[in-house]
Amino acid sequence: MKMTPSKLRFLLNYCFGPYLGAGVRIETYSADWRYCKVSMKLRWYNRNAVNTHFGGSLFSMTDPHFMLMLMNILGKDYTVWDKTTEIDFVAPGKGKVSAEFVITDEMLRDIKEKTANGEKYLPTYHLSILDEQQKTVCNLKKTLYIKKRQNQRARF
Repeated sequence: MKMTPSKLRFLLNYCFGPYLGAGVRIETYSADWRYCKVSMKLRWYNRNAVNTHFGGSLFSMTDPHFMLMLMNILGKDYTVWDKTTEIDFVAPGKGKVSAEFVITDEMLRDIKEKTANGEKYLPTYHLSILDEQQKTVCNLKKTLYIKKRQNQRARF
């Protein structure tokens, strides 16, 4: 079964336990996999002791998206994994928070150039989780592991 953005959105929103438990919602996955918007409302089950968003839920709402987007854009000739993430909490998260993921032509050119000889590439991408007033709740630096597969069968 080929994964489409709408199928992935459905699976993450209605079948993926960590997102169900945290109240994370995938609002949009573009048809070309280059844009994703994720949000989370503050609920009784995802707040911390001081009635703001639990940091682990903020972290989890951003976890797989760059990896999933690039896996689908680059295809089976590439290995793409999440490697590390750093999160800097800037302000308390209250109400609805959201994050947007964008894959640009420049990012894709960079990946293809750096992996052309079969070497691993560890790009770092920056994103912010914003509140409803577009104020920063936290900043993240996500590092991926990307490598072009050389002379091996594609894995599923």
